[in-house]
Amino acid sequence: MILLNLKKMLQMFALILLTVFPSIVFAYSSYVIPGGENIGIHLETKYVTVVGFYKVENHYIGEESGFQIGDQILSIENEEVTDIDQMISLVDTYKDQENGIAVSVLRGQQEIPLSMSLQKDASGSYKTGIYVKDQINGIGTLTYVDPTTHVYGALGHEIADRNTLEKVELKEGTIFKSDVTNVRKSSDGNPGEKQAKFYHDMIFGDIQQNEDTGIFGTFTSEISSMDAIEVGKPEDVQTGKARIRTVLQGDTIEEFEIEILEINAHVPTKNILFQVTDSRLLDETGGIVAGMSGSPIIQNGKLIGAVTHVVVNDTDKGYGIFITSMLEEGEKSD
Repeated sequence: MILLNLKKMLQMFALILLTVFPSIVFAYSSYVIPGGENIGIHLETKYVTVVGFYKVENHYIGEESGFQIGDQILSIENEEVTDIDQMISLVDTYKDQENGIAVSVLRGQQEIPLSMSLQKDASGSYKTGIYVKDQINGIGTLTYVDPTTHVYGALGHEIADRNTLEKVELKEGTIFKSDVTNVRKSSDGNPGEKQAKFYHDMIFGDIQQNEDTGIFGTFTSEISSMDAIEVGKPEDVQTGKARIRTVLQGDTIEEFEIEILEINAHVPTKNILFQVTDSRLLDETGGIVAGMSGSPIIQNGKLIGAVTHVVVNDTDKGYGIFITSMLEEGEKSD
């Protein structure tokens, strides 16, 4: 009887363990469509952000009011600020207040109250003395599209504010067609960049997430003619030859040889250190340039990662992220 009760207790304990500690199952497909397309990126930020100051009647009145670069404007006179047009309207509404306009800003994780002082310029217009923005435009590279869910991933890293280097809080955004018109070559200590023409009306998809591992959303353009390849797990990645897919001119995707030098599974994003070995890519770009972020890395017929960073002092080298890290984050867009 004691043995029977013990057996039942063990069975119950095993059931509890199964209930409390379920297996983690990722829903992304084992085959995805590799990207390589150059994409335009339009992102509207959650907050209006202070990005600089200008003089009004020989005074930096924005700084004198206590603003700092990177401040995110939450409200004016207790009314929520959602974009620059609304901010301008609120400033105009309260411009005649003698003691300044009450403004609340988010600085880091702290909400700070300020009093915005306005100043008339020579033309009689009221000025704040601060430069602000509520959107970001740029280019990058599409990494993959999941043919089952139509979730895409791109960039392989977050979109950060150029002034503060902080990850941008996303309100909404789109990716769209963009053709490469020129490439400014990289040289050691001076990374280059792709230059491109935007086609804002040719939308590829929305942006739902801006994460450390990339941007993600739903790909709404046609994918039926695209071929899927197998997803490579971190243990599939090897030192040695591989290829990247990217665009150097127009919208033509090309593949270029690289050599994977080191693999590091113990860091969040810079998992793959590689060197560009393709002579044509080196001749035309000097190695890795801005705009290549997100370029798929393929090895042994599998999509294993995406280009994320250039090694600034040695621009024929770059870093990549494991593709599985992007796919796991992209699931949240499904």
